[in-house]
Amino acid sequence: MTSESPTALPYQATGPASGWIKRWTHLLPRGATVLDIACGHGRHMKWFAEKGHVVTGVDRSVEAIEAANKFGTAVLADIENDPWPLQTNGQVRRFDTVVVANYLWRPLFPIIVKSLASGGILIYETFSQGNETVGKPARSDFLLRPAELLLAFSGLRIIAFEEGFLENPPRFVQRIVAAKLDAELDSARTPRRHALDTLHSR
Repeated sequence: MTSESPTALPYQATGPASGWIKRWTHLLPRGATVLDIACGHGRHMKWFAEKGHVVTGVDRSVEAIEAANKFGTAVLADIENDPWPLQTNGQVRRFDTVVVANYLWRPLFPIIVKSLASGGILIYETFSQGNETVGKPARSDFLLRPAELLLAFSGLRIIAFEEGFLENPPRFVQRIVAAKLDAELDSARTPRRHALDTLHSR
């Protein structure tokens, strides 16, 4: 990563959990296993741990990992240059939920899908084109193209997708929630319900 990488931004490393991630946390089963990719100092690990979930984070920053270890298992790894750290004998470890916030490394898209257990939930939010007009990141390497997350995860069941501008802090974002298909459940007569209204979800 360069110094312009999203993980270098202060509101990535600290502060409250993303509103997008909070909004969709109700989709997780009780005690779910959660993987936070590029976890920073663990703001989302903290959020999920407080909800009773079992959390694993991955980041390349020693400082970040030391902080994130308070909230679960934090793995120090250079996920852009080294082999994926969460695998055994070539088998990628799977989680009930994978979370990515303010981070983009396109070669990881297939690993993200492989890291989802059957029926698992992906919650992803990061910067998109247009952000170069308001601040960093400004390089195209770190900015999603229009509807790119929809295309990248088209093999999943899309639950929600948004793309646009947020005021505080000013940024252009793209975000998605999607579920990995469960062949047994999805062949049943009663479809799996992913509640859009948190007031009526369990």
